[in-house]
Amino acid sequence: MSILREARRYFLPSRTLGRYMVKMLMTRFFGILIGLAAVLQMLDLLAQSDAIMAAEGASAASIASYVALRLPQLISQFAPFVTLLATLLTLATLNQSSEVIIMKAIGLSAHRILLPLGLASALIASGHFLFNEIVVVRATAELDYWASQDYAVDLPPQIEIAERVWVNEGSLIILVESVTKERNRIILDKVALYDRAADGKLKSLTRADFAWHQDGEWTLHEVRKFDLNGRILESFPTLKWDIATPPERFLAQTIRPKHVNVISLYRSISKLQEEGLPSGRLLASFYQKFAAPAAALLMPLLAAVAAFGVQRGGTLFVRVIIGMALGFTFFVADNFMLAMGEFGVAPPFLAAWAPFFVFLTLGYAVVFNTEEGRINPATLKLKDNVTT
Repeated sequence: MSILREARRYFLPSRTLGRYMVKMLMTRFFGILIGLAAVLQMLDLLAQSDAIMAAEGASAASIASYVALRLPQLISQFAPFVTLLATLLTLATLNQSSEVIIMKAIGLSAHRILLPLGLASALIASGHFLFNEIVVVRATAELDYWASQDYAVDLPPQIEIAERVWVNEGSLIILVESVTKERNRIILDKVALYDRAADGKLKSLTRADFAWHQDGEWTLHEVRKFDLNGRILESFPTLKWDIATPPERFLAQTIRPKHVNVISLYRSISKLQEEGLPSGRLLASFYQKFAAPAAALLMPLLAAVAAFGVQRGGTLFVRVIIGMALGFTFFVADNFMLAMGEFGVAPPFLAAWAPFFVFLTLGYAVVFNTEEGRINPATLKLKDNVTT
């Protein structure tokens, strides 16, 4: 315990100072977040209100439902950027009132000045991750379903639906227009089976209006089978369908990462990997679920340029602009790499985490190469007169 206490005193010598800086950052964070989310929600509502109210029976309750589902998305999307703005404002205020100079005068290095803000950013990142997993994924799924139904009033409960799916099983190629999961039953709509010979030529084509999996076996309904060799067309009201493909694969093939939490997404990825199917697109989204909230941890480093510099002729304003430019560049790079990962151009882990580590290095470079932010070895010794 004594070692932990000494480490705490070295990195955070004053609890009062730590609470003061954390309170400054959190107050500005929630203030900016509430104001920005309100403005963006109003603008978004102006763009969507006509479509919402065009539905039969729409009322003010429809508008309220849309706001309740859309607002969590806006909060989640802009939380890292708000963290950057709040950190810049906090450090600029501390710099303007010469509090950073006082901290350096009592022996605090740049890292120890930024540490309380880093702890506050870690709290924001943790809350952002939990908010995404508990609220945002469900709100996104419900809003997308509602929008696909033209914001109709009194919709039935949402069922799990996947769009067109291609499955390859040996010589058989399976095309399904849509997949629906109702409780424990999986239903395939508009099924087409392309059976190929050993030389790759098509032997037969089978179409069914739908198929479902029940009691451990598949059944095709309203089946039409055409044999290309004998030019024979056969019809069956029902036909047993013996395939090795498990039912869950049809849903796992087209899972929407924004509609599921981390656990469900990981299970789908594991299912695809067990069967030797490509899962890079889902892996990129899986890593991004952690990397997106973790972006808040970078903001104190990217905003440090606003802290370590003496005010001279408006240089503080320039430093704030530089900090905003660094943050904006990070978000552009992050979105670009995520798109590359989803298209399979970049490895999934690299697509999600490369911008984070690149700008982490850049943030440290900004701290070390700022003249006033360089660490003087003489200041590493903690002053005896610093109290907690």
